[in-house]
Amino acid sequence: MARRSKEGVTVSAASVTPPGKVRPFVYDDGEEVSLRFDIRAVQSAMHKHLPFELVFSYTRLMMGFLLFRPEPRDILIIGLGGGSLSKYCYRHVPEARIVTVEINEDVIALRDQFGIPPDDERFTVVHADGAEYVADCYDSADVILLDGYDADGVPDALCSQFFFNRCAQALRDDGVLVSNADEAGGRLGVCEPRLRKAFGGKLMAVTSDSGFNQILFALKGEETPDWETLRQRAVQLEASQNLNFQAMALKLSAEAEANPAFRPI
Repeated sequence: MARRSKEGVTVSAASVTPPGKVRPFVYDDGEEVSLRFDIRAVQSAMHKHLPFELVFSYTRLMMGFLLFRPEPRDILIIGLGGGSLSKYCYRHVPEARIVTVEINEDVIALRDQFGIPPDDERFTVVHADGAEYVADCYDSADVILLDGYDADGVPDALCSQFFFNRCAQALRDDGVLVSNADEAGGRLGVCEPRLRKAFGGKLMAVTSDSGFNQILFALKGEETPDWETLRQRAVQLEASQNLNFQAMALKLSAEAEANPAFRPI
């Protein structure tokens, strides 16, 4: 269902949400399409002329996982939204299999409006509870990206100690987890210590360029990263992707230098 409002703005909503629940909708101003639960808060956005690019600085920062795992085989994403991370990984990490788990079927129903690719042999959108899905995963992902939000922020089930422990269990050796811990949502103080515990202290917290999002990088495995190698890798990644990986590497290495868990034994 869609309606045309003034100045060429189109608003369309999914139609399967039960009464009493917040229904996600698409806001189209002609240049940009955004997914929202209310008119003020933008959950995801897409430039119509660049549908595979990342609009928000926090999503660009989350792609910093490539510094640690430049050739992942399996990427698990919790939270579809407008599909920004899922689409970017599909386009720019071509050897990876990408599974995106989304609990809200109304969000999935809007996928075509964001140009989210159809499912194929290396791209799948699963309608499921992300916490339950991860609980059944063992040693099966190289990368986990956590960006699961509803109208009220990060659900309790996606920031529990149990959930983060299961995420660590789902990663292969030397896997990396990246979580969007929106400071405005009030979950940073809960997520950070729990992730730190689940990953033996190997956690880096980096603020996005916008200043609104804190991105948490958690590493599995005993080895301390070779930061000079990561800086060299950043240069290589920038040759093929329009993201500032060198700035990411500097931020991450600076954060790690202050963390005893990253110092060689």
